[in-house]
Amino acid sequence: MPDTPAEPRGAGLGLRRALLGPLLRLDEAPVDFLEIAPENWIGVGGRLGRQLRQLAERHTVVLHGLSLDIGGPDPLDTELVRAVGVLAAELGAPFYSEHLSYCGAGGHLYDLLPIPFTEEAVHYVAGRVRQVQDILGQPLVLENASYYAQSHCELSESQFIGAVLAESGCELLLDVNNVYVNAINHRYDPLQFLDALPLERTRYIHIAGHYDEADDLKVDTHGADVIDPVWSLLAQAYRRLGPLPTLLERDFNLPPLADLLQEVDRVRQLQVAAVAGSRAVAQA
Repeated sequence: MPDTPAEPRGAGLGLRRALLGPLLRLDEAPVDFLEIAPENWIGVGGRLGRQLRQLAERHTVVLHGLSLDIGGPDPLDTELVRAVGVLAAELGAPFYSEHLSYCGAGGHLYDLLPIPFTEEAVHYVAGRVRQVQDILGQPLVLENASYYAQSHCELSESQFIGAVLAESGCELLLDVNNVYVNAINHRYDPLQFLDALPLERTRYIHIAGHYDEADDLKVDTHGADVIDPVWSLLAQAYRRLGPLPTLLERDFNLPPLADLLQEVDRVRQLQVAAVAGSRAVAQA
């Protein structure tokens, strides 16, 4: 592969197969980096494989998995982890992220389910994370997940996330929309939640849209535009973290690429504003 940035920067976009052609037809780079689900691309060749590799020559590509099942009861799928490592090397992907959740129990459940917030679960998950990291030779990046019911809690959500990161040495993918969704559904203050996280471990950020089932029930779908309160929460995250690389997720109900790029550009505008704000504070 030609040289690519070691780390993502700026504003990125989740790559769906429907976007391959439209992105390749653009002369100028409208996004700073791309993200793919490795399970959808492992072993893919032919026209789609060639198109993906063409885009990887233009952009940094990061891997965001769907089926690692880091908190599940089934044995860890080490073959998947090794295949992810091979794909990462082929594409020059600097890291691999996954969800702090589980998705299997005697087979794949095709959903991301919450892990009990307990000390026992912290130790269990951290051990599996270390196993992944030993195979890949680098830190795993775990995303704070959305959830709608919780089976057992000895710890708060932020305490659980912090304990897993501390014990395993992994890093954080901060999903701002998930913070907003969980804050509404579980009735907590999103800014207090941000401040309770180990934000210094954040590798990059996700932002997305969701579905309004009711005033007090939001569903994390990645199938709609980002709403203003989530944009505001992203700006607050930048005040705490600086303008870390941020990726727009859109999994279905895909609008024209031009509309998606407008949201990517809004990420970039908030990043520029965050830099200007920090400079103004430093000069004051």
